[in-house]
Amino acid sequence: MRGDVMAYNLSGMGCSAGLVSVDLARNVMLTRPRTMALVLTSESCAPNWYTGTDKSMMLGNCLFRCGGAAALLTNDPALRSRAKMELRCLVRAHIGAQDDAHAAAVHREDADGRLGVSLSKALPKAAVRAFTENLQRLAPRILPAGELARFAARLLLRKLLRRKSAGAKGEGPKINFKTGVDHFCLHPGGKAVIEAVSKSLGLNSYDVEPARMTLHRWGNTSASSLWYVLSYMEAKRRLKAGDRLLMVTFGSGFKCNSCYWEVTKDLADAGAWEDCIADYPPEKMVNPYMEKFGWVNDLPSQGQGGAFPFF
Repeated sequence: MRGDVMAYNLSGMGCSAGLVSVDLARNVMLTRPRTMALVLTSESCAPNWYTGTDKSMMLGNCLFRCGGAAALLTNDPALRSRAKMELRCLVRAHIGAQDDAHAAAVHREDADGRLGVSLSKALPKAAVRAFTENLQRLAPRILPAGELARFAARLLLRKLLRRKSAGAKGEGPKINFKTGVDHFCLHPGGKAVIEAVSKSLGLNSYDVEPARMTLHRWGNTSASSLWYVLSYMEAKRRLKAGDRLLMVTFGSGFKCNSCYWEVTKDLADAGAWEDCIADYPPEKMVNPYMEKFGWVNDLPSQGQGGAFPFF
């Protein structure tokens, strides 16, 4: 590249590096008009391949896969007509000050001194906590005033009823994000994470299909995973001009990043899915390896991470 091209390396940021990179590019563009930024995201699991027997660290070998993606961003008004989407909002949240969240995904040594990535049972809960903190800041910026008012009224009513009924417990009111979002692009970090986020947002199987199919076909390709999910939506021709898309990604730290896009044209690029999109979603999602290797879930937990269910 030319000598005046600015380059930044965000290695080590984990699965959330994709949106961290988009945020960095956005901040650079705030001070540099008519700029183009190339965001490259990838995962190479070879350096962190684990050769030991600690089950919490063996999961990484099964979950993570090599992959890569590239996105071209610009703030040049002359290129608006060629853009696929327009970034409306980006929010980042980090809860690493909490010990269990920090230890949910760490690179460490096992009892025998072998290095690997340890994923603990606390990871889905940490993801939901980081997600909640992120959405608390994101919701007022992307949802209609009517939905925010409805949520505030129901929350106030619930507090009043709890006082009258001497602290009766029950599930609190939820914000309906579908009033401001048409598509949900969730990070395919694992089955448990997808299900936890789906439950928190009240999503149905159609909403989480892109994330589940990406995990099924490609595994977790870390920072590039989110772009595989987006590519699935394009290949299925779900994205139409004017649609609103919410991207959510999680990563070690523990952190949750989200961004809100508006689709500017009908999208139909199959990308990496071109040779297999017709086979998705499959009729059955049975794990063919569980019959042969399901015994691993019955082993006693080892190391700091504890047991973690295979998917």
